[in-house]
Amino acid sequence: MRTWRDGDGTLTVGTASGAGAGAGPGAAAGAREVPLRIAASYRARTRGLLGRDGIEGAMMLTPCGSVHTFRMRFPIDVAYLDRKFRVLAVRTMKPGRLGLPRLRARHVVEAEAGAMERWGVRPGVRVELQAAPAIAPDTP
Repeated sequence: MRTWRDGDGTLTVGTASGAGAGAGPGAAAGAREVPLRIAASYRARTRGLLGRDGIEGAMMLTPCGSVHTFRMRFPIDVAYLDRKFRVLAVRTMKPGRLGLPRLRARHVVEAEAGAMERWGVRPGVRVELQAAPAIAPDTP
């Protein structure tokens, strides 16, 4: 089981069959890469997309099984992922809504409404999530 940290990463949709998180560069030719913001700490998950007017790319909340859109400024698409990064469900939520918990969900990916359909994210699809490598501080 992987431990995630707050930061940036990449969401790849349309990976080769059987590819999951950490599958490496062997993605299918038609794969689509999307910039990803990872929220793994309690503070980052609590803040999520609150107070933003939009997001370029997507945000992953982990661990997470349900979300709400109270105090949000725009509608979002929500994809619930299991431990193997298979999409369990995709929902579009307007501001001020409370999403139902998904019992098998381990991660949630949020994006602006309509983005998941454009990217080809739908139930049953497996996505690849990859954190950007940490930059080591320069040491003299």
